[in-house]
Amino acid sequence: MPMFPSFIIKEGAIFIADAHDSQEQTFFFEFLLQVKELKPTQLFVMGDMFDLLVGDVEYGVQKYAHYIKLINELAQNIEVIYFEGNHDFCLQSLFENVRVVALWEQPLLCTLPDGKSCLLSHGDKFGNFSHRFFTKIIRNKKVLFLLNLLDKNFHFFISKKIQSNQRKKNLCRKIGHFKALVEAKIGQYKPSNIDVIAEGHYHQDCSFKVNKTQYVNFSSFACNRSYFIVQSSTETEFAQKQLRGFNG
Repeated sequence: MPMFPSFIIKEGAIFIADAHDSQEQTFFFEFLLQVKELKPTQLFVMGDMFDLLVGDVEYGVQKYAHYIKLINELAQNIEVIYFEGNHDFCLQSLFENVRVVALWEQPLLCTLPDGKSCLLSHGDKFGNFSHRFFTKIIRNKKVLFLLNLLDKNFHFFISKKIQSNQRKKNLCRKIGHFKALVEAKIGQYKPSNIDVIAEGHYHQDCSFKVNKTQYVNFSSFACNRSYFIVQSSTETEFAQKQLRGFNG
């Protein structure tokens, strides 16, 4: 695992995860507009912000061009760190001034304002063999070139089908025995003497202790329009807030 111990999470940093924006749901774009007024010290985008955005696939790049433009504009004045997820990857070519954290770089070792160590990731890295094989193959440039070619020749049927399947999912369901799931995989996060592990992907909006490590699973922005602000003076490192103007 790459180590970046000098990477500092600043007081007032904002975290947002799993917006899954699509044609029917555009709250993430509204949030990005509000970020200009919120003026965070940093913006951590924790992955799966779109139903499908791959840097080498034209459909999503064209569809979300206004998001890409706005994120690039924000990154001129705010430090933006984008963790690639399983629905948005191969993004570096799209974002000029954004620190894109690819899957192979995750989890990223950081330091919180109070000095605690923290591992950050989207959350989908440690799966079974078939999952790991698929995530590697689907990020291969040659594979993506062929998929994009097929997609264009069939009027973007592949991309539209993926998005259609995504809309059928219950993004807000609670996972039974989630703590046991985390306990089973937490040994793969190294080093082991970490104070905080924070990630998205599972959409569970919860926090608990595993041995001496505080595990934080961010809520899905798609479910409750919540984001998180780093406030070391509070009991938890990540204080939950809600998109202004959203009534639930």
